[in-house]
Amino acid sequence: MVERSTARLATLLLVGLTIVWGSTFFLIKDLVAHVPSLDFLGVRFLLAAGIMTAIAWRRVARLGRALLLRSAVLGLLYTAAQILQTVGLETTPASVSGFLTGLYVVLTPLIAATAFRHRIDRGTWIAVGVASAGLVVLTLTGIDLGPGAALTLGGALAYALHIIATARWARVEHALGISIVQLWVIGIVCLAAGAPDGVTLPATAGQWASMLYMVVFASIAAMWVQTWAQAQLSATRAAVIMTAEPVWATAFAVALGGEELSWRLLVGGGMILGAMYAVELLAARRPRPREEPPTGAIDAPVRMPGE
Repeated sequence: MVERSTARLATLLLVGLTIVWGSTFFLIKDLVAHVPSLDFLGVRFLLAAGIMTAIAWRRVARLGRALLLRSAVLGLLYTAAQILQTVGLETTPASVSGFLTGLYVVLTPLIAATAFRHRIDRGTWIAVGVASAGLVVLTLTGIDLGPGAALTLGGALAYALHIIATARWARVEHALGISIVQLWVIGIVCLAAGAPDGVTLPATAGQWASMLYMVVFASIAAMWVQTWAQAQLSATRAAVIMTAEPVWATAFAVALGGEELSWRLLVGGGMILGAMYAVELLAARRPRPREEPPTGAIDAPVRMPGE
């Protein structure tokens, strides 16, 4: 059993992680105004992959052929999520993007129910309805959903698929090796896709500072923190903590990104956030077997590092 002080430290680290992830939305939005999205993603994740491989290459060597292939598939799913989210950010406010991305928490049990015939209880359906209503308040103008918001929703769907596949394939002892493979896949695919037009690198010290911040803190450090902290906490408790990410994304976008705190953002974002918490708290109330499922189980969505 995990000691209370260790669990408290793990909780504080996860809260810090949500702050870091929340801070990246407005930074990415500013950066992709100068550096094409595919170039940004390719450089960011290749730098992170190179550093992590130098530190822990043996973890990759231990995966075996089958797990390497599955890791590559996970990397492709995560690549799709990152591209859709980042391109969507080009035309979507960072605060709105944070809430839309967080809808993966609601989408995950719905997809799991469709694919694996998991039963969805009434409370989850109510949460889905509240999240959908919040989405209408937050992002709709008339009857048209903006293209940036639509792409971001596609990214949330890809994150949900990634979570489900990770829950079925990954184990804690292989988490680091799987993560490194995914970093390489994301970096290579994105850079290869952007290469025909030439690769644009950050041009100023400020742009490089933003890039390195996301490489070191939002990718590499986040991976270590998330892996260790989730080993100390239940998956549901960890997921509930991490649903605070959209709140931090909004706070940074308003405080440092120059965005306005509108009634749509407060009401719609609040409805989506409430639905996220409801889904996770409902998962906590469900009967569990004696041994809790591995961290990252389908009923407790947990994101992979580097978002």
